[in-house]
Amino acid sequence: MSKKTIYLIRHGETDFNRQGIVQGSGVDSALNEMGHAQAEAFYAAYQHVNFDKVYTSVLQRTTQSVAKFITKNTPHEAHASLNEISWGIREGIVPAKSDGDYYKFLTESWQNGQTDMTADGGESPEDVQKRQMPIIDLILSRPNEKVVLVAMHGRAIRILLTTLLRRPLVEMDIFPHSNLGLYELEYDYQTQQFTVIKTNDTAHLTKPSL
Repeated sequence: MSKKTIYLIRHGETDFNRQGIVQGSGVDSALNEMGHAQAEAFYAAYQHVNFDKVYTSVLQRTTQSVAKFITKNTPHEAHASLNEISWGIREGIVPAKSDGDYYKFLTESWQNGQTDMTADGGESPEDVQKRQMPIIDLILSRPNEKVVLVAMHGRAIRILLTTLLRRPLVEMDIFPHSNLGLYELEYDYQTQQFTVIKTNDTAHLTKPSL
C-alpha cells in the first residue's frame, strides 16, 4: 500500500503577529516584510520537493506563504475549512489586559476539557475540528497526491494535529507552532496512521537576516 507525505506549515509573520493582535478567520491580514522573507527561505529550502498539490486556507497570509510553489504551476486548492479558528468579537484589535485574562481563561478551559466552549462570538475547538474533517477526508481520498503542502494557521494546526494523531483536543497545546514552522507527516494507507517526521521545524529560517 502507498504512503502520503504531508508538509504542514503555519503562515509567515504578519504585522498583527508582531503587535500581539489576535488574528482569526475573520482577519485577512497580509504577510509583512519578515513574513515574505520567511516564505522565501522556506521556498529556497524545499523547492526541490515535487509537491503534487498545495492546499491553503482562503486567507491571503497562507497563499502568500506558498506563492512561489503555486506560481511554478503546482496545483492549488484553497479551502475555508483550513481557516484559523474564529476568535469572535476580539479579533483584529489590540488586546487590553482584560482581553489577555479572557484568552487565558478560554485556553485553560479548553485544556481542562471544555473543548466545546466557544470564543465570544466565535468558534470552539470542536467546531473547528468538525469543519476540518471533510478536508482531511478529501486529502486522504487522493492517494495519487503522494506529497502535498498544506499552509494553515496556529490554533487550527494544533486542532488538526490532535485529530490526525488521534489525540484528545485537551492536548492540542502540546504542539508548538512558529511562523513558517514545518510539521512533516507521513500517512500509511495500510495502517491508516500518521507518523510525525518533523515537529515545528524552523531550520530553514536560520539565515542571519531571519
